Amino acid sequence: MWALLVLIGAAAASAHLQDSTFDGQKVFRVIPQNDEQVEIINSLASNIQVDFWQPDSVTLVRPKMQVDFRVEASEAFEVEDLLKQSGLEYRVLIADLQAALDAQFDSRARTAAHSYEKYNDWETIVAWTADIAAQNPDLVSRSVIGETYEGRPIYLLKVGKSSPNKKAIFIDCGFHAREWISPAFCQWFVKEAVETYGKDTATTTLLDKLDFYVLPVVNIDGYVYTWTTNRMWRKTRSKNAGSICIGTDPNRNFNAGWCTIGASKNPCDSTYCGSAPESEKETKALADFIREHLSTIKAYLTIHSYSQLLLFPYSYTYKLPSDYQELNTIARAASEQLRSLHNTKYTYGPGAETIYAAAGGSDDWAYDQGIKYSFTFELRDTGRYGFLLPESQIKPTCEETLLAVKYIANYVLNHLY
Repeated sequence: MWALLVLIGAAAASAHLQDSTFDGQKVFRVIPQNDEQVEIINSLASNIQVDFWQPDSVTLVRPKMQVDFRVEASEAFEVEDLLKQSGLEYRVLIADLQAALDAQFDSRARTAAHSYEKYNDWETIVAWTADIAAQNPDLVSRSVIGETYEGRPIYLLKVGKSSPNKKAIFIDCGFHAREWISPAFCQWFVKEAVETYGKDTATTTLLDKLDFYVLPVVNIDGYVYTWTTNRMWRKTRSKNAGSICIGTDPNRNFNAGWCTIGASKNPCDSTYCGSAPESEKETKALADFIREHLSTIKAYLTIHSYSQLLLFPYSYTYKLPSDYQELNTIARAASEQLRSLHNTKYTYGPGAETIYAAAGGSDDWAYDQGIKYSFTFELRDTGRYGFLLPESQIKPTCEETLLAVKYIANYVLNHLY
């Protein structure tokens, strides 16, 4: 078996996970039962390039944990042989990644027009932010809170009826570039706000009494790169001094137990924490905006995928937050609301306990800034499609997520004073 690992490593020497085509690449799911089987996965990852989908890094793999990872076509059969020989419980989640990637689009005929039930590229999203603000001037305004490493403006939408002394909820999407369903939700949220204001009593009340800051895409450069070059890209696109490897994981880049656990100091790793907290222009812009508005922002919601989870602090420590009981009660009720529409089951709880420990996350940072109601959503699915959720699932995913977000918003509104 170990000889097979060496052979796989030799075959992988010339392979790269940055190729723009994914023909024949496979996504496996394994569930190691003990430390020995965890070590097999570690050895595999040290011999070939393995893209971990869940958890984010091989260092987070533990016995009994569900582990999803992607491998090159040239190694796929050898990896499967290794898994068989080792006795590891496994299955092939995606047999041909390129086919799954093509299938995420419901139609080959793509138009430049924005659609809430399609995945939109960055240029289309930019035009949409301008249009939605222009068409709804009493409800939506657009501002720029910074620029990305590659010089793109970071647009923020403020949604709510204008009145003095309003409290706010901050929602962001698109931290990790390949999680396309996330920006789709931020767009959906704004659509629902403008379409139902004045018609739906609950929405109208929320928008009259609260402002919603909506950041449609945090990691814009990375998102653009997933459309132009590598659909599986995760990090930012900043250059790292002394390394040929590009990018930082923006959700390991906040000053919340920064780089102490579940993050890497190696710029080539997908969970690289950056050279310092807020080293990335994108995370710095987000953090600066929240710091400037701390007196009004009462909740922070960050939208990721995949796994169907509703998490709250902490992730950088196993210590429970002082507001654990309240946050857990909210997460349970919000998960029930979400499930009520399409029977989609979410798991909820503190990040470290519920999935794995990971430092430098924006939700932990926001909580430590005093924003008590801080939650991370991991949207659909649980691995059948992973990051390649078909467009046919955008509408149901956003519909059900909106129920949970509105529940949290109503809770916050009712507990402001």
